[in-house]
Amino acid sequence: MILGVGTDLCNIDRIKGVLDRHGDRFRNRVFTETELARAARRPHEAATLAKRWAAKEACSKALGTGLSMGIAWRDMAVANLRSGQPVMSLTGWAAERLAAMTPPGHRAHIHVTLTDDYPWAQAFVVIEAVPDSAPAAPVLPPLRAARPPVPRGGA
Repeated sequence: MILGVGTDLCNIDRIKGVLDRHGDRFRNRVFTETELARAARRPHEAATLAKRWAAKEACSKALGTGLSMGIAWRDMAVANLRSGQPVMSLTGWAAERLAAMTPPGHRAHIHVTLTDDYPWAQAFVVIEAVPDSAPAAPVLPPLRAARPPVPRGGA
């Protein structure tokens, strides 16, 4: 059963401007060490952080609270599986809110998807209640190409 749905659209240039003005003060107030490490490895830090900003906004909406009811930015964190799939984890008040909205006999599963197309970054979050008796979702290995990729462009 679906417990909550949230989405957010974020302007990458807006995040870049905040990074330029406030630097590490902004980074450390909003993002976890894992999120910052990933962004530092990427060629476009602002786009990477804008997607995570959007995911946190979307998650707070899916929790039914928004950010005005006590959830801290760093209570919601986006990481990536080895396959690249984004995953959301919650701590603090966000985790407490998730536990309170999850029906007895169920566990919550947070689905998150991220995308960006300059100058926009977008995230969708769906919180699902899964019966405790249902098997845990398997973590799938990355896909491997069955055949060599087709070259693009002229030769």
